[in-house]
Amino acid sequence: MLSHTFAVCAYKDSPYLEACIRSLKRQTVPGNIILCTSTPSLYLEAMAQKYNIPLLVRQGESDILEDWNFAYQQADAHLVTIVHQDDEYHRDYGKYVQRCWEKYPDTSVFSSDCVVRKNGKLETGGVVQQVKKLLRLPLRFKSLSCKSWIKQAALVMGNPIICPSCTYNKEILEMPLFRSSYKFALDWDTMWRLAKLPGRFVCEEKPLICYRIHSGATTTACIQNHRRYEEELAMYQKIWPKPAARMLMVFYQKAYGAYESCGGYKKE
Repeated sequence: MLSHTFAVCAYKDSPYLEACIRSLKRQTVPGNIILCTSTPSLYLEAMAQKYNIPLLVRQGESDILEDWNFAYQQADAHLVTIVHQDDEYHRDYGKYVQRCWEKYPDTSVFSSDCVVRKNGKLETGGVVQQVKKLLRLPLRFKSLSCKSWIKQAALVMGNPIICPSCTYNKEILEMPLFRSSYKFALDWDTMWRLAKLPGRFVCEEKPLICYRIHSGATTTACIQNHRRYEEELAMYQKIWPKPAARMLMVFYQKAYGAYESCGGYKKE
């Protein structure tokens, strides 16, 4: 069994952090857990002490790329899951991770489907979730998902890979893992870069995480200052000619409304 670390990225004092940690403690195939932050507090110290997990503090101003890279670097394991503090993980998430690498040792990135908790209610089968599932269709061909063109095929129309569902193979991926200049499209840009590198993308279509949407998360600010539109347009222009990129953005923007009704977004 390969070593596996859940690196929880904690920002300020999230009321959902404890539920996240509990879901990791309940794993049927347990992994190591570390709590990483650039905003230390008594609350985070109490959570770390209560659940007997190390609290690792990054010095410097909070920044999503730097925070994620710090968590990835601090994880002393073959496999690393960058955990978002608001989400919860299925008790068998770790089991599926191990099963993936047993069958496909060359996997660079494992991911899964999710259920969504919005306004306190669980939702499955929403339009956005169904579209993402459709976009991930090329990754169903696991015998070919080591090919760059197959991995990129899943990303050309948008990013259907649920960022907090990802586990990365630290043995074959370079550091720093995240190198994008983007704040919102950081995960899409990263996956596009990793798709060009050796390694297989494996997506388990079973929903193995509960992905929480709420008004206090990063994406709200990205929407308000138009950063999301600008960054996603830039990503499309990396992949498509400019006229096609702008046309695709017209359709892609309609997906924004699926989350706006809850009063805000969260960063995937």
